[in-house]
Amino acid sequence: MFIGLISDTHGVFSSQFREFLEPVDQIWHAGDFGGGLSLAAEIADFKPLVGVAGNCDNHELRFTHPLHRFFECEGLKVLMTHVGGYPGRYDPRARKLIDAYRPDLFVCGHSHILKVMRDQQRNMLVVNPGAAGIQGFHVVRTALRFHIDAGKIHDMEIFELDR
Repeated sequence: MFIGLISDTHGVFSSQFREFLEPVDQIWHAGDFGGGLSLAAEIADFKPLVGVAGNCDNHELRFTHPLHRFFECEGLKVLMTHVGGYPGRYDPRARKLIDAYRPDLFVCGHSHILKVMRDQQRNMLVVNPGAAGIQGFHVVRTALRFHIDAGKIHDMEIFELDR
């Protein structure tokens, strides 16, 4: 499966990101949609969407996109939440979820900083796609896309766009 990963759109899903995500099978959104259900619906009309609500999202959006999701994709166990952190610096709620679910892939957003790193202690990949929107301190807007086959991630690509 070909996955597109975005976060922190804060109400903006621009044409450049649509072009980058055009070939993917599914979009994962790691929270802070902004724009409420209308932006989530716009993305879902473009591609099938799996998302979580972020700290800036309203309660209405949380009925469709919960605060965290645990699911399997092509043999890979995935945990997604908005506020997550990184190995050695996980948010306490995220750490409890990680310890409970033991995912192969932990996806989060919130920091507006693209980061892909391995948590050796927990034997999982930690991925934050950065921010696709224009709100925040970041200078570069980012997204990721990658393939998942037989429990393995491969051919990860980064998209960068000046804010």
